[in-house]
Amino acid sequence: MAEEKTFPMTLEGKTKLEAELEELKTKKRAEVIDRIKIARSFGDLSENSEYEAAKDEQSFVEGRIKEIDHMLNYAEIIDNEAIDKNEVAVGKFVTFQEDDDEPETYQIVGAAEADPFEGKISNESPIAKGLIGHKLGDQVEISTPAGAMTVKITDVH
Repeated sequence: MAEEKTFPMTLEGKTKLEAELEELKTKKRAEVIDRIKIARSFGDLSENSEYEAAKDEQSFVEGRIKEIDHMLNYAEIIDNEAIDKNEVAVGKFVTFQEDDDEPETYQIVGAAEADPFEGKISNESPIAKGLIGHKLGDQVEISTPAGAMTVKITDVH
């Protein structure tokens, strides 16, 4: 039997997923069921776009509930206590700079809570993979789909 994949995440990320799951189960699921009931009352289901849209949304909501349940069941909460404070690891914030470009700061998180617009990159991304395990002050060459880049790690916290 295949080993189940774990989902590394911060405690904050786990809490957000639990809140989303609660919202989906208690509010969103009931809203979709109400939409389906209303759409059914319109008559012929074969040409009822409201009914189809509600069923599609129900499918999405139920799929997301299963996905979150699975991630939470196999969540691995990140604990950086045993890791050197200057070492890049999942859960830490890292600032790096390429040549004379502006420094960039990201928190490295598990894929389940990655959101580049909020400065959170997945530990599975090429940049995070290239940085993890390196330390403050290291010059690191990172392979990305756009080509190789060399950065200097200027802060880890």
